[in-house]
Amino acid sequence: MDLNFPAILVAAVFITGGIWLIDTLMFAPRRRAMAANEANSGISPEDIARHTREPILVEYARSFFPVILVVLILRSFLVEPFRIPSSSMMPTLLVGDFILVNKFAYGVRLPVLHTKIIELDSPKRGDVVVFRYPRNTAVDYIKRIVGVPGDEISYRNKVLYVNGQPMAQLPIGRYTGVGAGVASTGSLHSIETINDVEHSVLIRVGTPDFPPGCQVLLRGSIKVPEGKYFAMGDNRDNSNDSRCWGLVSEEDLVGQAFAIWMSWDAQRAGFPVAWDRLAESIK
Repeated sequence: MDLNFPAILVAAVFITGGIWLIDTLMFAPRRRAMAANEANSGISPEDIARHTREPILVEYARSFFPVILVVLILRSFLVEPFRIPSSSMMPTLLVGDFILVNKFAYGVRLPVLHTKIIELDSPKRGDVVVFRYPRNTAVDYIKRIVGVPGDEISYRNKVLYVNGQPMAQLPIGRYTGVGAGVASTGSLHSIETINDVEHSVLIRVGTPDFPPGCQVLLRGSIKVPEGKYFAMGDNRDNSNDSRCWGLVSEEDLVGQAFAIWMSWDAQRAGFPVAWDRLAESIK
């Protein structure tokens, strides 16, 4: 079962904050009054402290509330960390990369409800974005936006076409995968240009245009309607993307991926951390 971490954070904020608030308004004044009465009765300070001590539950709530609140604000409105679980975005992102996502790049949304409260920018062709998977919104996906509203998208003979124009690909050699991505060894490594954004793609020459198991929805071309986006993985023959399950809705956008802060792959030969990928920007 997928944990709804934002909902857990929101609940924790309300619970800890509620306990602290109720104690502050109702029980803390009584403890202070009791302490004053006992002091006037000649009871020792040690006994007064023991009788009027703050309950352990309130102490924990008071301590954890600001911490949880700060985490909720940062994670919901500013930056959220994610871990790359698959090879669909290789070679841009490797299995085990830990990335940071700008949560306000495409507007500010309320946690859990996902209601947009502030309009900002919109995804552009070439952006690497995190979004809720249309067939199971409890799961987050990461892909590259290749089509925006109004675009006509087609994909044939391993070439992406946007509005009838082929997106240029410059072959740079055969790819050598490492660790969990070793299965992609031998793929053609090319530099593709979309919207003046240059990025790497992997292609298996001589294979079908669509990855294995893909329920192909893109036959011929598709016009991207308003409020929708066409997303594809950079590992073109090993990516479950808009070619297979359709378009990404604007309301399902989570944010724009912008940096790698850690890369850990236990299957990598030698040390599992790829030090050269730390603090690397995503483009």
